[in-house]
Amino acid sequence: MKYRILGRTNLEVSVIGFGGIMLNNKKQNEANQIVKDAIESGINIFDVGPTYGDAQKKMGPAIKSFRNDVVLTCKTEPDNTKDEVKTDLENSLEVLGTDYFDVYQLHEVTNQKDLNQALGHGGALEAIVEAKKKGLVNFIGFSAHSEWAAIKLMNSFDFDTVMFPINWNYWFNKNQGPKLIEKAQETNKGILAIKSLAQRRWHQNEDKQNYNTWYKPIFDNDELAQLALRFTLSQDIDTAISPGDIRMLNKGLNIFEQNKDNLELTKRELIKLKGFIDEHGGQLYPIP
Repeated sequence: MKYRILGRTNLEVSVIGFGGIMLNNKKQNEANQIVKDAIESGINIFDVGPTYGDAQKKMGPAIKSFRNDVVLTCKTEPDNTKDEVKTDLENSLEVLGTDYFDVYQLHEVTNQKDLNQALGHGGALEAIVEAKKKGLVNFIGFSAHSEWAAIKLMNSFDFDTVMFPINWNYWFNKNQGPKLIEKAQETNKGILAIKSLAQRRWHQNEDKQNYNTWYKPIFDNDELAQLALRFTLSQDIDTAISPGDIRMLNKGLNIFEQNKDNLELTKRELIKLKGFIDEHGGQLYPIP
């Protein structure tokens, strides 16, 4: 595994991160093994949230003996009130069996209304800032799926981290990602990339092969998956949070191990990746 510094937080994080939603509906002993295997592979950053089913409940016991060795990130919904976020955060701390979060984030800011509510008086951000003053949160971040929202958030508050889709299809098809990275780097914000192994939204009646992700992960095209993950990891990001399926986490780890000394795409490989868009790309956002 390789590690990078998460922006100005000085937290050292594995370049492959753990998407905690994959623990949803798992039996506890299975969740324990998944987390143990991930840590043994070198993963040290784990992301989860209260909207991911029972994932928090499964991650808590699974991560307990490793807590001091990992970076734990959690989140709350941007339309929650200050009091609701306080309750949300305290419940997450209890369920996950921890005294603090390394990073606590506004989750999925997608529209102007949620943005205004989160940043306004009595909104979510006020509760997170107060939690930081109490030592319950070390750093404050957000996730967004469009550059306009991410840049507006960064212009409105000095967040420590940004979670955003740095995805081959979204980058070349919609030109989403470059401006976000440039803006985040102005104040050395940590960048957590998501959707590195996402292909597109599922087609109607498509065979999902028991994948529970809202998008189609690149599970059936090894060349595309390799190029897509290397593309994300070769950008100025700090960690790529895995898709919410253990099969895709393992696929990502295998791709990384095979290419860890050669993440940069050649001109020919970049042309090849762009060439996949017509046949294998398509709409990714908004979330259906």
